[in-house]
Amino acid sequence: MDTTYQHRTFAYQPGAEQRSPLAGGAAPVVHPVAVVGAGPVGLATAIDLAQRGVPVVVLDDDDTLATGSRAICFAKRTLDILDRLGCGERVAQKGVSWHVGRVFFGDAQVYSFDLLPEAGHRRPAFVNLQQYYLEGFLVERAMELSDIELRWRHRVTGVAPGTDEVALTVSTPDGDYVLHARYVVAADGAHSGVRQSLGLESKGRVFRDRFLIADVKMAAPFPAERWFWFDPPFNRNQSALLHRQPDDVWRIDFQLGWDADPETEKQPERVVPRIRAMLGDKVAFTLEWVSVYTFCCQRMDAFRHGRVLFAGDAAHRVSPFGARGANSGVQDAENLAWKLALVLAGRAGDALLDTYASEREAAADENIRHSTHSTDFITPKSVVSRTFRDAVLRLARRHAFARQLLNSGRLSLPTVLADSPLNTPDADPFAGAMVPGAACVDAPLLRHDPAQPGWLLGELGGDFTLMVFGDGSAIPSDVRHKLATGAVPVRILLVLAQGQPAAAPQGVRRVTDSEGLLARRYDGRAGTCYLIRPDQHVCARWRAFDADAVHAALLRALCRPPDSQPH
Repeated sequence: MDTTYQHRTFAYQPGAEQRSPLAGGAAPVVHPVAVVGAGPVGLATAIDLAQRGVPVVVLDDDDTLATGSRAICFAKRTLDILDRLGCGERVAQKGVSWHVGRVFFGDAQVYSFDLLPEAGHRRPAFVNLQQYYLEGFLVERAMELSDIELRWRHRVTGVAPGTDEVALTVSTPDGDYVLHARYVVAADGAHSGVRQSLGLESKGRVFRDRFLIADVKMAAPFPAERWFWFDPPFNRNQSALLHRQPDDVWRIDFQLGWDADPETEKQPERVVPRIRAMLGDKVAFTLEWVSVYTFCCQRMDAFRHGRVLFAGDAAHRVSPFGARGANSGVQDAENLAWKLALVLAGRAGDALLDTYASEREAAADENIRHSTHSTDFITPKSVVSRTFRDAVLRLARRHAFARQLLNSGRLSLPTVLADSPLNTPDADPFAGAMVPGAACVDAPLLRHDPAQPGWLLGELGGDFTLMVFGDGSAIPSDVRHKLATGAVPVRILLVLAQGQPAAAPQGVRRVTDSEGLLARRYDGRAGTCYLIRPDQHVCARWRAFDADAVHAALLRALCRPPDSQPH
């Protein structure tokens, strides 16, 4: 095992406010953005902002990476985002890819499922990777960007919001200082100090059950799949889960019941017999990390409080079955960064930040709903609910309808932001899943500049993009120039069918739909246009190019008045 990441520490350095105290009467430096928390969500937010040219200060009360594996299942959508942030390949190469899950009742398999049954995607359905690796990769990427300053052992102890900025009181080994920022992103975890400083709370439901997590190092013959047991012989009347991680480390979850004492159950003399009962006497293993957790589904009433915006566990929490915690947090970061960058630059209205809150609150509600249903199914609290669950499990072995009722954790998928105010409703009929508000799915293609294989999401990048199926001849050159050079640039991407010749107009990228998957997934035919947001969500689509319609849709996506000029 590479212990570089698991035990890595970072040097404390005093902040500029400490090194150069202000002379009497001098105005303090106001940073554009301060991110509180250097976990996956805070780091993803900072990297995304820095890649957009926004300077960021990241404050973290610790100087290490995560202890133990913690979040391990990173979904395809998160991998797509990490690609854009510059570390997706490292995660994919180090992690364990998987797409098959199996569900057992007792010692018999009930059924299996495939989360990515079709080819033509750059990334797998899921990659398992210990959280400390992901954090380490993100820290290294952040260190490559000159617009990010990482401050370790800088603990935020006070938050004073103002009309034009936020003042943060920060405690360090050298004493306290005050940092001023135009906006603050609170990504400081489930016990958010920023949230507590503002007198805010997260509300919801705590489930009366406990689960043991054990990271076990072993050379085992199990495949890289998700295995979930209901009432297994090695943990009667409870459930269990098995996942493979890198470095021959396996994650095992055991349901304990509400009456279990957390401290007692973490002791090796209690943990080892449980694992031995599961694996048998012939499998040698060692314990890497053990923890006990309680299910919780909670969220803040609002994710935006003036110039303070909450993301990740600071804003919402879900039970771990379904891998919706870290994945939804990284999607928070992606949703927020482009909006914050445009608002800071004066290119979008302040109301755009309100849509961060409304869109991600809706996503949190969806995740909490799925997580609550999963938890209720996994841990029935009455005779009636357990009888129903066991009947579903027995029927699911032979009947497809029962499998729709079975719930061992509905696994993370990106939320379709169908009700977003940034969407322009369809005026033309379309088929398929790429509705306004949907996260773009990938597809293989052939790039012409240079001519080599590529992928759609890599071509979309992090700007507004007008994706046009066909040669783009319906777009006048002056309109192309106006789109490309405006204050909020819109990149044009021409998608050609296999064998379709076309000369790319100046400043326009062209690709070939080498396998026809892009057209099928987007119901694209000659002339079809998609306007895609910087976070790679669809915001509008048409069957033919219309400059006025594109202009109006762009203004809507920027929360600008219909009669304003974004260019």
